[in-house]
Amino acid sequence: QVQLVESGGGLVQAGDSLRLSCAASGRAFSSYAMGWFRQAPGKEREFVATISTSGGNTHYADSVKGRFTISRDNAKNTVYLQMNSLKPEDTAVYYCAANNYIVATNAHEYDNWGQGTQVTVSS
Repeated sequence: QVQLVESGGGLVQAGDSLRLSCAASGRAFSSYAMGWFRQAPGKEREFVATISTSGGNTHYADSVKGRFTISRDNAKNTVYLQMNSLKPEDTAVYYCAANNYIVATNAHEYDNWGQGTQVTVSS
């Protein structure tokens, strides 16, 4: 099992940017497809973005497409989520997750989750 730790969340104004990081340990990071999900109070966990083991294949939720970019640095065992043009509706706890080899957009496909990092966007 891989352990995941998110960082980089905070309080920003609408239109601002944040970069979230997810540091992995425990197993070979390059064998995991990675995903970012978010959950707002009273809401279901929502898919945000996913990236393949090598970084060559990415997918985004329609709500963040063109604003968010997922990337990974396998040498650093880290996946990133660059968040630009943030909106108040982006406010949520953001979680990274690992899935062995296979890219997935369904949260139930992932077995390994980080603790989450809070992103709050004020208007």
